[in-house]
Amino acid sequence: MEPTQLKVKTQILEGEQGTTSATMGPAVRQPLTFAYYVTGHGLGHATRVAEVTRELLKLGHTVHVVSAAPEWAFRSVLRTEEEVKAQARLHVRKCVLDSGSKQQDALTVDRICSLEDYHFTCVEPREYLIETESRWLRANGVNLVITDVVPIACPAGKAAGIPVVCVTNFSWDFVYSEYLTAAGGKYRQMVWQIANDYSKAQLLLRLPGYVPMPAFRDVVDVPLVVRTARRSKEEVRRAYNIPLNDRLLLLCFGGQSSEFSLEESYLPEGWHCIVCAGSTTKSLPPRFLVPPADEYIPDLLNASDAMLGKIGYGTTSEALAHNVPLIFIRRDYFNEEPFLRKLLQHHSCSVEMSRRDFHSGNWSSYLLRALRIKPQYHEPLNGGEVVADILCSVAEGKYTHKESNSEIRLRDAIVFGYQLQRARNIHPTESDGSLAVPLQPTLSRIPDWYTKGLPLALEDLELDPSVTNSPKTAGAALEFDVLRGNKAALRSFRDTTQFLELLQSLDDLGKSPRVLEHTSSSHDIRASRGLFQWGLELVVARAPGRLDVMGGIADYSGSAVLQMPLREACHVACQRQPAPQQNLWKHISSRHMARGIVGSPPVLRIVSLDADENNRSPTFDVDLDELLDNGKAISYPAARQVFEKESSKRWAAYIAGCLIVIMTEYDLTLKDGLAILVSSDVPEGKGVSSSAAVEVASMCAFAAIFDIKLDPKELAMLCQKAENLIVGAPCGLMDQMASAIGEKGKLMSMTCQPADVKPNVIIPPHIRFYGIDSGIRHSVGGTDYGSVRVGAFMGRRIIAQVSAKNAERNRDPMSPPKRLDPNQFEDYLANINPSRYEAEIADSLPAHVVGSVFLSQYSTHGDHATSIDPQRTYSVRVPTKHPIFENNRVKCFEQLLRAPASEDQMKMLGELMYQSHVSYSMCGLGSDGTDRLVELVRRASQKKKGPNEGLYAAKITGGGSGGTVCVLAHAGAESEVALRDVVDQYEDETGYRPIVFEGSSHGACSFGHVVIKRK
Repeated sequence: MEPTQLKVKTQILEGEQGTTSATMGPAVRQPLTFAYYVTGHGLGHATRVAEVTRELLKLGHTVHVVSAAPEWAFRSVLRTEEEVKAQARLHVRKCVLDSGSKQQDALTVDRICSLEDYHFTCVEPREYLIETESRWLRANGVNLVITDVVPIACPAGKAAGIPVVCVTNFSWDFVYSEYLTAAGGKYRQMVWQIANDYSKAQLLLRLPGYVPMPAFRDVVDVPLVVRTARRSKEEVRRAYNIPLNDRLLLLCFGGQSSEFSLEESYLPEGWHCIVCAGSTTKSLPPRFLVPPADEYIPDLLNASDAMLGKIGYGTTSEALAHNVPLIFIRRDYFNEEPFLRKLLQHHSCSVEMSRRDFHSGNWSSYLLRALRIKPQYHEPLNGGEVVADILCSVAEGKYTHKESNSEIRLRDAIVFGYQLQRARNIHPTESDGSLAVPLQPTLSRIPDWYTKGLPLALEDLELDPSVTNSPKTAGAALEFDVLRGNKAALRSFRDTTQFLELLQSLDDLGKSPRVLEHTSSSHDIRASRGLFQWGLELVVARAPGRLDVMGGIADYSGSAVLQMPLREACHVACQRQPAPQQNLWKHISSRHMARGIVGSPPVLRIVSLDADENNRSPTFDVDLDELLDNGKAISYPAARQVFEKESSKRWAAYIAGCLIVIMTEYDLTLKDGLAILVSSDVPEGKGVSSSAAVEVASMCAFAAIFDIKLDPKELAMLCQKAENLIVGAPCGLMDQMASAIGEKGKLMSMTCQPADVKPNVIIPPHIRFYGIDSGIRHSVGGTDYGSVRVGAFMGRRIIAQVSAKNAERNRDPMSPPKRLDPNQFEDYLANINPSRYEAEIADSLPAHVVGSVFLSQYSTHGDHATSIDPQRTYSVRVPTKHPIFENNRVKCFEQLLRAPASEDQMKMLGELMYQSHVSYSMCGLGSDGTDRLVELVRRASQKKKGPNEGLYAAKITGGGSGGTVCVLAHAGAESEVALRDVVDQYEDETGYRPIVFEGSSHGACSFGHVVIKRK
């Protein structure tokens, strides 16, 4: 497979953030001096920098490379006589100025260590590094600073008075921002500082496969900067004694060690494998070869039929350049990957292999699939030449640009997936006061290669025809009989009708606009088409997300809460399939064959639509014997271990975890296979309970499958158990209850002790509640939420101890002595009155306590969902105070909703929301994005023309630390205009267009379930 013919003519493309042009200088230029700062993370950066450096040297310039990457990576590309002579003008200075992502192995990133290492390397000595580098730049007469993608090079260049250009497809602020869900707010300021550093660059030369990088003010898109083959396929194969008619696989993990356990059986007959970075001392099985350490990888790739490895810029660009399919294994927590993956898919150049199949040697079906696809990349490959030409123009002062914005400050609005979430305008205007015009327009900044998916004929997940028994359609519209369940739901829930249309059209994609919407994630659609047996019964369940109006994190302390079920909901379709009739995917059949399994054992298969938008693998499958023991569910800890093996598929724990819980709690057995399709309009990471929606919908479907009737409280508690004990997220019960029993146009009212449900509160006709997504990814499993919860339970334990001592002190001296158990006191913090807290308790609580000190005094904090880190210092007083006062605020809020409509009512409701927001921030659960939205709403409320109109207040919701704010508004057109202005202004300031949640719907218990069967 030869590389695409180079297009030699230099092109300057129009950047998305404003038209950008440059005047190219003559072919012969005055010698210039460049300083090229290169991250030491991965060889992909070094290899592309080497290509640009080679072009600059050919033009007669001097280049100083500053990097922790090995020197040979920059010099090895200089092969011709002329290039070797030019090496005298290439200087490589070994220096660590960024730390990249720290990897536990070739596929797993250590998020906490990555942030800690960057802080130690670049933040603590920041001023010294900037001063030292700026002095060095001036001393060496540097004309231009180039960075890929070292943040501190930007302020250093600016301090030296030298222009800075960044050449990259991603930036560290974007990568690190996702890590904050694990590390908490401790490093939030650091991530903002990185974005701020990048904003000091004059220009971004943006490579294909790019992530959102709005910190840069001027952007030019350039072709791939990529290495290409020097030797022919025939030459390489002769050198390795591989016949031309045999198949060759290149195993390459981008410079990472490939010392995996390999066996000859991994390769089909007629295949050979070259193992890059493999051990030269460890013997390999037959047909596996290790090349010399200095082998030129593009030559090997050009001689190969497929490459197996991980997705990075280097492997992606070289696979595309040589039109060789890349069989990839997803990496944990590497959020550059989905953009590169989409680039590969757009050019029909990728096949996904599960990590389990990689390690177990179940390769055959993936290799055969790779041979069937025909990669087609016909874009220019002269990126090195184009980039070098632009860099020279900038250094010579000949480059002119048009700034679209003088200073863009992102703060922590640059987050994982912040431009991945598609606007969903599938809901019609409602009669309940929903906005007549949707507030979220289609995002226009997502590149074509991202939104356009792999052609449907080139899907990489296919059914094994030997076990396919489902009938095929002839293109006619499908119809279903509703056999049991809530038949009226199909008339009441329009989104359910749309979901059924999706099901009906899985074998005829052209029939459904809803399906066409999903074709950008073609893997999930192909898997869905063969998932169900249309002649068998199919259970469908629905559960909405929720907007936290008041109560939030105080739920785990027994507070009252008020929750609004959203219009956005999750649908789950589930089918019980006798094992011999399952439509097994090819890699499953291959796995069974490798294990020597005779027949067809039952398999659990799950497909999640649009999973790629959240960097998740869209499919999950497991032989049920891994989750069951003699037909009974395995233990909760064992189940948790199953789903923690591969982070990109950990999402399946929310669904399969519910299966394990209901089977355990009801002592059920299962001998059949299960096929499950999940389609959710509740966006992830926005703080609107996407996890609760999928849990509740899944649990409802499983209850119907096993013919079990669950009351609403039991339904929610089973879902909470799945999330606490199998997923491992310390959530309360509030979210699941709201999704289960919520009613359209009402707020669910509940006292979380643990689930004392009150009559739902009607939302008065003059009041509207909206949600505005800040773009900052929220996670209940994040450390901020967990540490605040631990602090609250520590406070409860301390108060209980004090109460026990006071009771002992006040005991009647005539009564017999009795040792009092502190656990008998203060069962819930919310039961303590604010006045009592201030008068008797506040002074007895420490502001902070080290985990080991607390454990030595109290042994436990009494919370099954969290654990205490002995080395960590926890805030205690503020997290303890919050639920005590929040409970009081919620009760006042509810009473005010029942009061007659008035301006005073609206203002008092608004004040309670502002108080709640401030309390969240004091707990450490705020964020710049949510604070900014609340401030914009506050300003809008101050600009109202009169009473009884517009916006009144806003507050952060749910677990905090990002996510969504709840907005209180008066019904009417003025509020819609004001809300739109807030959204527009937030987009102007951050570059992120918020999703707006408006309208409500009934919960899962109102929907029930429907059992359908194709006519």
